[in-house]
Amino acid sequence: MLEVDLILAIKPDDEAIDEVESYLEEKDVKFIRLQFNDILGIPKDVEIPIDELSRSLKEGQAFDGSSVEGFARICESDMYLYPDVDTLKIYPWKSSTGNGDEYANARIICDVQTPDGEPFEGDPRYVLKKAQEEAGDMGLKMFAGPEPEFFLFKGNSGKESAGNSTTLHDRGGYFDLMPVDKGEETRKDIVISLEKMGFQIEAAHHEVAPSQHEIDFRYDEAVSMADKLITFKTTTKTIALRRGLNATFMPKPYAKENGSGMHVHVSLTEDGKNCFYNPDNPYDLSDRALYFIGGLLEHIDAVTALTNPTVNSYKRLIPGYEAPVNISWGRHNRSVLVRVPYTSTPEVSTRIEFRSPDPTANPYLAFTAILKAGLDGIRREVEPPEPVEEDIYEMGVDQKKRKGIGSLPGSLGESLDALEEDEVIRDGIGRHIFENFIRAKRQEELEYKTNVTDWEIEKYMKYY
Repeated sequence: MLEVDLILAIKPDDEAIDEVESYLEEKDVKFIRLQFNDILGIPKDVEIPIDELSRSLKEGQAFDGSSVEGFARICESDMYLYPDVDTLKIYPWKSSTGNGDEYANARIICDVQTPDGEPFEGDPRYVLKKAQEEAGDMGLKMFAGPEPEFFLFKGNSGKESAGNSTTLHDRGGYFDLMPVDKGEETRKDIVISLEKMGFQIEAAHHEVAPSQHEIDFRYDEAVSMADKLITFKTTTKTIALRRGLNATFMPKPYAKENGSGMHVHVSLTEDGKNCFYNPDNPYDLSDRALYFIGGLLEHIDAVTALTNPTVNSYKRLIPGYEAPVNISWGRHNRSVLVRVPYTSTPEVSTRIEFRSPDPTANPYLAFTAILKAGLDGIRREVEPPEPVEEDIYEMGVDQKKRKGIGSLPGSLGESLDALEEDEVIRDGIGRHIFENFIRAKRQEELEYKTNVTDWEIEKYMKYY
């Protein structure tokens, strides 16, 4: 049996659907998860039996948009999911019936449409597609390569009830191995599962903090990479749960340990060739690469609202824990916000590494913000500031001020303020998502401000 993508490439519609159904039946797939994402980046799905796949592909799958964060009001709730068959993947793990019979599940990522057949403006995947189309009008296409980090904690009790435990699974550090790295086997399970779904894994290892891990996969076109990131997070949590562990992409679960980031490597192509490379310029960067950096740094405060979108994000973005908080760029300098990594194949691999994002970001919105900022820089030929090659972590406030090195927003509220004022990024995500994102995040900020923490009880109750 041919792989699904080959089937769809060589067959007409009805025949392709029939053959895909036959392929899935041979793989013992019983249910298809029609998946999409809300504006906060939380994956949602509706499950359909395999017999309903043909109908969903042709007619779409109706659902109530008013019940999804930021989608629609109750008076305009009807929405339709249209499966993107190119994203069809079979999950490597099995489900079982009450009598012990096992069966497989698959998922298809969907585009969201209104009842009149128009793309839904509140669909994060749609806004990233629009941004890519805008880049396409300039002859460009964005590729992304994220490096998501996560923690593995011990489950509360029982194999299927990992819950929200924050009990450390190991005391390992950077690049440690077994027996210090107790997450190695779980990490391998995750990697194997991802490979079965078509991921090209480049590296997997223990990170700096205890119980912290990183899995890196090969770069891809931005929309496809955003799809992969959602699948990666779902897979990681699922495999961890099946091993009695709790996986979290929360940026800062421990106050005194390094947080989890998601460095994003970005490049642009033109006619299939990397257009960030120019050996005749300093740093081997083309003018467009420099302008892209200039645009990203100019819009960075607003971009941060989408790349670091939770209250907890800003507990990672503080000095002293290796998180890049200084608005600057350089070549090999890991203390800057935007780095230009060394590569032995510059014609193909010249790129920038944007180091502040974290894995709570909705990847569709984060990539949209990065791309819109960079394209604005290219259009207006925004020159970046002078590169910085000194260790900014060791600089004092006055020295950074003399060099014009600013800092990222210090809170979610500050970044939301910047997003409200930034027309380029605001328009890039569209009015619908902008208004609903601001509403949801202002509420999150308010809930945090009015919550009384254990730290406050411990700090103040015995004295006041």
